[in-house]
Amino acid sequence: MKKIGKIVLAIFALFLGMLFLVAIIFYKNDIPVEKLKLLYANKSSQFLPLMGMNVHYRVEGNAADSIPIVLIHGTSSSLLTWDSVVDHLKDKHRIIRMDLPAFGLTGPNPSRDYSFDFYTQFIDSFLQKLQVKKCIVIGNSLGGGIAWHYALAFPEKVSKLVLVDASGFSSLTKSKGAIGFKIAQTPVLNQIVKFVTPRFLVKKSLEDVYVDHSRINDSLVDIYFKMTLREGNRAALIDRMRAGFQNESAKIASIKTPTLIIWGDGDQLIPVDQAHLFHKAIPNSQLSIFKSVGHVPMEESPTLFSTTLANYLNQPFNGQ
Repeated sequence: MKKIGKIVLAIFALFLGMLFLVAIIFYKNDIPVEKLKLLYANKSSQFLPLMGMNVHYRVEGNAADSIPIVLIHGTSSSLLTWDSVVDHLKDKHRIIRMDLPAFGLTGPNPSRDYSFDFYTQFIDSFLQKLQVKKCIVIGNSLGGGIAWHYALAFPEKVSKLVLVDASGFSSLTKSKGAIGFKIAQTPVLNQIVKFVTPRFLVKKSLEDVYVDHSRINDSLVDIYFKMTLREGNRAALIDRMRAGFQNESAKIASIKTPTLIIWGDGDQLIPVDQAHLFHKAIPNSQLSIFKSVGHVPMEESPTLFSTTLANYLNQPFNGQ
């Protein structure tokens, strides 16, 4: 028994030693937000004090457009995910996008609340500050979940809704991909991630998101990696994942807003069968499936995405 105890102790000591070595090699300090602003804020960037945060946002495009487009990104992303959409649509549309609390340059919510109720309140407060009374809301992944919750809470404020690989029917923890999400939800391990964030793990997470890995370049990995390291964002991600992705699918059938559902058939995080569930549940909805595309169609297939979106937006509002 003593011999077995010594072997177990030796294995445990080896494990701790390896863990310590990994921590030394991959330890990363938080990056101050002021430093990241130099990289990722531009002349269109503005910062709005709201709910204890300094919210990074941009208002671009046609200032004469009375019903602007509001773009809401997903988990661990930022407003930069919509760059190609803005480029394609800004001549005709006014476009508003922001870094959500917990992500991008906006950073953590001081109250550490990342429920859908909080995000709904945040979006409404944000749009009130910008004096937006009616808009078109487009959301990807977590942003899609926020978008349809907002449309349900304030149907009079949403002319059209676009859900892009949106959350709502299932937990991401059951998906084939989402290694970063799974780590963030794993006790003990998620505390290590606050300080140890290998760049290759960020790249692997992107490979889970994209079907065409040739589109994943160093610049793209850098954006996601550095935004993750923004001071407070790693702890905020853990809080966000602890809040979970509650299955509130029973509410989805109550959506009356005209809705376009866009999905990549190669999505490993939220499978394409969820797109059909949204389409079946929402009475006034249209469905567009992109072949050989993953979880972020606006990044992976920007031209097709923008064309599909523009065609939908050109349709009459509410059948008028």
